[in-house]
Amino acid sequence: MKTIKGPSIHLAQFSDAREPFDNLASLANWAREQGFAAIQIPAWDQRLFDVRKAAESQAYCDEIAGILAERGLVVSELTTHLFGQLVAVHPAYDAMCDAVAPPELHGNAAARSRWAREQIELAAEASRRLGLDAMGTFSGSFLWPYFFPFPQRPEGLVETAFDELARRWRPILDLCDEQGVDLCFELHPAEDLHDGVTFEMLLERVGFHHRCRLLYDPSHFILQQLKYLDFIDIYHERIGMFHVKDAEFAPTGRQGAYGGYRPWIDRAGRFRSLGDGQVDFRSIFAKLAQYDFSGWATLEWECCLKDQQDGAREGAAFIRNHTIRVTEKIFDDFAGAPLSAAQANAMLGIS
Repeated sequence: MKTIKGPSIHLAQFSDAREPFDNLASLANWAREQGFAAIQIPAWDQRLFDVRKAAESQAYCDEIAGILAERGLVVSELTTHLFGQLVAVHPAYDAMCDAVAPPELHGNAAARSRWAREQIELAAEASRRLGLDAMGTFSGSFLWPYFFPFPQRPEGLVETAFDELARRWRPILDLCDEQGVDLCFELHPAEDLHDGVTFEMLLERVGFHHRCRLLYDPSHFILQQLKYLDFIDIYHERIGMFHVKDAEFAPTGRQGAYGGYRPWIDRAGRFRSLGDGQVDFRSIFAKLAQYDFSGWATLEWECCLKDQQDGAREGAAFIRNHTIRVTEKIFDDFAGAPLSAAQANAMLGIS
């Protein structure tokens, strides 16, 4: 068995225009003060990271590693969620997705998708230069407007969408393979990959590509009412990354999983700071230890109630307290005794 690494922190929810969150060095200082051992860098955030420069320059990657090493930190992984979101976009989301793409690509869906795929490929090359072997992302979505439609979905619509999704992701997976990097899809609402069934639909279409992996985040499964512990039993061989994020689901007579278009604080399903929600992390950490997960336990903080710095400080301690340092011996070894082949045969009545 292997001991999970951590705690790491995903910087996407903490990066800001104000100090100390506006540059990598000061944000690294802050992360270390909160008790983290690693940072997970959002590859799209140019305040912290230049993904093209990292893909092309080993010296730049060594500089990044040096900045962190001076503060007792390492990079756990890069993430490419915003780029992945742009790989496949339904036209209903064009305006919102244009907002996270360069201005010169606005209104040009095909060019925007090509740009996004290039950025993910650059991030894979950067991951290799940084000595990383896993990278997180979103799948994008053609189908989300048809998630629960009326009139019903036309026959063949889902299959057509997943065929195209696979066509776009297969070359990216191949490039990731060349770089020695697993591509870990976070299963998430508004993505075509949002549960085990949809992940399998893509996995089959990309030929069960060995770089097609999962970023496990149980908070999204609380909101879907999916059995998140069973998920580990089913997909543990494909889990390459782990976001430690809490959530709660408290349906009422007025609203349930869909949330009634309410703001986060008023929804039946809400993300919470670690320890404040309903996720059974003791069982999750035990299952990941059982299945030899050796990646990072990374805090992703999203909470509509608690201050983010309190959530980060408490989250680092929470992860450390839940990490299982796996045993190197069997607890009843003291009672064991060597057995010869003849003795074994005698015990079993074999002549």
